[in-house]
Amino acid sequence: MSGAGPIRTTCPYCGVGCGVLVTPDGKGGATVAGDTAHPANYGRLCSKGLALGETLGLHDRILAPRFHNRETDWDEALDTVAEKFSTAIRDHGPDSVAFYVSGQFLTEDYYVANKLMKGYIGSANIDTNSRLCMASSVAGHKRAFGADTVPGTYEDLEEADVIVLVGSNLAWCHPVLFQRILAARQQRPITLVTVDPRRTATAESSDMHLAIAPGTDTSLFNGLLHRIAAEGAVNGDFVTRHVEGLSEAVAAACDMPLEAVASVTGVDTNLLDEFFSLWTGTEKVVTVYSQGVNQASDGTDKVSAIINCHLATGRIGRPGMGPFSVTGQPNAMGGREVGGLSNMLAAHLDIENSNHRALVRGFWNAPAMPEKSGLKAVDMFDACATGQIKALWIMCTNPAVSLPRANHVRDAIEACDFVVVSDITETDTTRIADLVLPATGWGEKDGTVTNSERRISRQRPFLPAPGVARHDWQAICGVARRMGFGDAFDYQNPAEIFAEHAALSGLAARAGRDFDVSGFASQTYDDIEPQLWPSPGTGTADERFFADGGFYHPDGMARMVAVHPRTSPNITGPEYPFILNTGRIRDQWHTMTRTARSARLSRHLAEPFVEIHPDDAHANGIAPADLVEVASQHGGIVARALVTDRTPRGTLFAPMHWTAHWTALGRVDAVMAAVTDPTSGQPELKRTAVCLRKATMDWHAFAVTRNEPFPAVDYWAKARADGGWTVELAGTGALPEAEGFLRQMAGAPEAAAMTMADPSRGGMRVALFDGPVLVAALFLSRRPVAVSRAYLADALKSDVPDILPGHPGSGRPDPGAIVCSCFGVGINTIREAIVSRRLTSVAEIGEALQAGTNCGTCRAELKTILDRTDLPLAAE
Repeated sequence: MSGAGPIRTTCPYCGVGCGVLVTPDGKGGATVAGDTAHPANYGRLCSKGLALGETLGLHDRILAPRFHNRETDWDEALDTVAEKFSTAIRDHGPDSVAFYVSGQFLTEDYYVANKLMKGYIGSANIDTNSRLCMASSVAGHKRAFGADTVPGTYEDLEEADVIVLVGSNLAWCHPVLFQRILAARQQRPITLVTVDPRRTATAESSDMHLAIAPGTDTSLFNGLLHRIAAEGAVNGDFVTRHVEGLSEAVAAACDMPLEAVASVTGVDTNLLDEFFSLWTGTEKVVTVYSQGVNQASDGTDKVSAIINCHLATGRIGRPGMGPFSVTGQPNAMGGREVGGLSNMLAAHLDIENSNHRALVRGFWNAPAMPEKSGLKAVDMFDACATGQIKALWIMCTNPAVSLPRANHVRDAIEACDFVVVSDITETDTTRIADLVLPATGWGEKDGTVTNSERRISRQRPFLPAPGVARHDWQAICGVARRMGFGDAFDYQNPAEIFAEHAALSGLAARAGRDFDVSGFASQTYDDIEPQLWPSPGTGTADERFFADGGFYHPDGMARMVAVHPRTSPNITGPEYPFILNTGRIRDQWHTMTRTARSARLSRHLAEPFVEIHPDDAHANGIAPADLVEVASQHGGIVARALVTDRTPRGTLFAPMHWTAHWTALGRVDAVMAAVTDPTSGQPELKRTAVCLRKATMDWHAFAVTRNEPFPAVDYWAKARADGGWTVELAGTGALPEAEGFLRQMAGAPEAAAMTMADPSRGGMRVALFDGPVLVAALFLSRRPVAVSRAYLADALKSDVPDILPGHPGSGRPDPGAIVCSCFGVGINTIREAIVSRRLTSVAEIGEALQAGTNCGTCRAELKTILDRTDLPLAAE
């Protein structure tokens, strides 16, 4: 698989869909670079993409099927799955079984899973973790357009005059797309507006920040629609020819004049007026939205409120304008295309439309086809808990961590009669499964993905499958054959699956639907180039949708929807006075099964944290770096306090990434309520009422060790380092006996020890050596430990003459906490360069240190450091 040169494939992270060039090293590793020819990224990669080569390897890989913790072979494993599912269907009907799949599936995997469940088992109980990130956008698209159509392309972001980012920290979550915007802004004026309760890295780089109160997006965009109507900015010709529902939508927004919007959102009236005037007065405006809009109990209404403004003004489907949903996973779009959601059929056909069902059933020659939607994600696991679901197949996802009420979900999985999990590594979910199947991962899989702008790209293999791992489509087809459906699942390779998928899309297009990739059939599968759909089999199609109407409701008209702001059921009270908001951070992704393998990515933010406004921290007796407890009626976490005014008073923010493998008490979705949007079924992961208090710990510690630690203390959080691991620790009761504690945790009973008392902090410091080589070191204290973590982590890969002080001695640099992951530049290095070289801009920092010159996600942090570093006065 090494070939004659780099292999062109696609990044496995977010929905930007960056092209990458991979050069295998012949030893199971590879080097990774951006693909300059790929139209999604033109060679750019973010910190995560740049570190992909560091995430390869067999550590913790699942290499063989395992049934009740006993290794078995594929025949027994697939026989077991087929028998358990067939028995449940025979005894309890087809709706007694379910699949829960993933936006990290390739399209070919998704297609056969959907075909088996809906066409041959005869149930719609297949849903995906994409339900958690963009289901409200799907519902909003279908309400407005009649189909789940993304109207525009990435080029619109470069051609717009105004870009509004709503509920999207694009700088951290879709960094390459954000860099395209910033690069375009250097060439010509583009006004960037961020709508977000938090002052994110994106907001820091914007021209205008509307720090709205959490959950008030509908009020904001109803207010904008009110202004559009009041100022005569409605495009009467476009609306007359192509839109229904204008008067009703405007009437619903009539109670949102400027002053009312200011009162509800908390945004200054003058700033709102400036924003409304900017939006209405600029034709080329793109409104980008993401999880901050979708993950709400009224997410579909928020999407409709945004789309209403674009439909009313006719700003859709033309260069530089339109609503734009950006997805969080590499193939969430591909899953939507094949019907991976429980309320959809393949090829953007509707499950409750009898003509659509007949089309798909006839094409598949399917024995059965459900007539109604199946269970959505949250409901599916509730059905496991009650015994309604008897057999469940989870593929390529970790719901015991990522779903709201994660403890309940974990218990529901354990309660289900039979659970099979397909994955590449051990997760919180595989550990409670009856049967575990070894799947292939990125670098081994072969198929296609679709990014947020509808661009289909190939994901190509460059490594052999490890152990006896199989592709997901192979495992699904193996079960289908054993259930008696062999003729319909006799695929020999993913090219055959894609060809069938493309042929079905052509039939759907002829039936009047938007999705059409039948034109791909003229290309050799291995040679498919990144390409937007629609791609019809004959003729050509515009890259954008709806510039001149052509919507997918039966009358060809779009629908503006009258929406009214709704109060979330997740409200605060005396017992739970704070709102917890969750999201992603820059250098980690989802539940860290890949990114946590990289030491470089773990150095920016190495443990779970909670952002707390300084006033709230002071009122609750919390100091920076204290451990805090955050709890709801569903569960709790312990995490590090990050005291900052980035988050508003009364609101906390915590990342969603950490699992039970990486920390003792950091599974944040265990805290989140399972309130869902009534239309989309998407859970409200941006809002749960919680309480906050300082965690009571009697001692704290920080350690580095060459061997992976498995501590048994009240609090711990571990992360990879070059040459080993770092681990934060804390506990109650007496201080551990330092040397014995470290020997046990580091697995080094015979190592030579060096100790140092720390009387000022009431603790002890211990280092263990194998000859001159550092094996492990522990810094134990009554208070949070103040040492240079970057310096100590580096000690595992280089000789350090005196490690126990915890800081480098005179003449040795201490880079400090890593700010730029791409080039490993720490905060102390940046501050020293600002002062010594008298740097006055982020660009000058980049020229001096390279920081911020690759993916750019650290530029907002660089600006903050620059603003807070005082330059010495020049000598007269």
